[in-house]
Amino acid sequence: MGQRERDERPRRNGGRRVVGALPVLLIVTGVFFDLGTPESFTASPLFAAAPLVAAPFFSALYTLLTGVASVATVAGLHAYNSRTSEIPAVTELLTVFTVSVLALFINQVVRRSGERLASARVIAEAAQRAVLPTPDERIGGLLVAARYEAAQRDAFIGGDLYAVQETPHGVRLVVGDVRGKGLDAVEAVAVVLGAFREAAEQESSLEGVAQRLERALARAGTGRSGFDAFEGFTTAVLAEIPHGSGLVRMVNRGHPPPLLLGADGGLDVLEPPERALPLGMGDLDAWPDRAYETPYLPGATLLLYTDGLSEARDKQGAFYDPRTRLSGRIFPGPEELLDAVVEDVRRHTRGRSTDDMALLAVGRPGERQPERRRTMPVVP
Repeated sequence: MGQRERDERPRRNGGRRVVGALPVLLIVTGVFFDLGTPESFTASPLFAAAPLVAAPFFSALYTLLTGVASVATVAGLHAYNSRTSEIPAVTELLTVFTVSVLALFINQVVRRSGERLASARVIAEAAQRAVLPTPDERIGGLLVAARYEAAQRDAFIGGDLYAVQETPHGVRLVVGDVRGKGLDAVEAVAVVLGAFREAAEQESSLEGVAQRLERALARAGTGRSGFDAFEGFTTAVLAEIPHGSGLVRMVNRGHPPPLLLGADGGLDVLEPPERALPLGMGDLDAWPDRAYETPYLPGATLLLYTDGLSEARDKQGAFYDPRTRLSGRIFPGPEELLDAVVEDVRRHTRGRSTDDMALLAVGRPGERQPERRRTMPVVP
């Protein structure tokens, strides 16, 4: 169960209790309305509404009992007022009875639709776990935490991606964002992650990994035609933390720059020395990928994210700025950092995010070190 689901469960349960009481409230209100008004006024709309309210939210038994209660109440009121044989009374009784039968039919339709939707959610969640598995908490001596926050509740599949892998060259990771939505975006995610897992093991340089991803997307696009062709691109950051070294090396392909949070509360924005086009746009221009590196001191945490974080807006339209929100703050570990970020974004947007958000935090255990140095490019 995700953090969002845990937070919203009490709210949903409270709303369900309110809706559950509404059919009873409608029937009781109808009784008082009928008894307190002249005979020319009728409360039949209230009695008819009770089973209709119950139908989409509760079981067939609850809907049936609500309908029986409505019909019985209408019949009892007409008997009390000695109007059982009058035509308007008979018409009202038949109306409430017919609506109650219709409510049972609606209940069955909703239940079948809900079962199909539940099956689709299970399939979608299984697909995402297969394509985007949760990384281990500790990889290559580093602490790792990842989070995928869908903009729409109950949505599982999107175009954001992340992966962490221990290789002979160190711990390598990628965070990316595929342009577009739906199955095409999911397929592109699968292509990028599949190519990354293979290239991360085989390529001796991070630049070589980036070129393998570029070629993989090009092959996938060439193998499709017409409306099935890939129309988008993928922004991505590739990172490498060599074994036994105190640095992190990166290649940025048009992606928001990672943040490096120091153990002393300091924060560095790891901007690339020069801009590069996203993956999948190699046919527009050609240039050699150039890695850049920065010291990665004990106690520091590297945060990579997609633009669902940096482009989250509040009600005034102001963007969420992670560098100002996180600067000066100290977190016990990567998991606590992501918990704080997700909760802060939720407060900023009031739970109304419009884009998926992928987060990957990698912490280097060790004593806190106050020394911090500037980012520098790798000299070829």
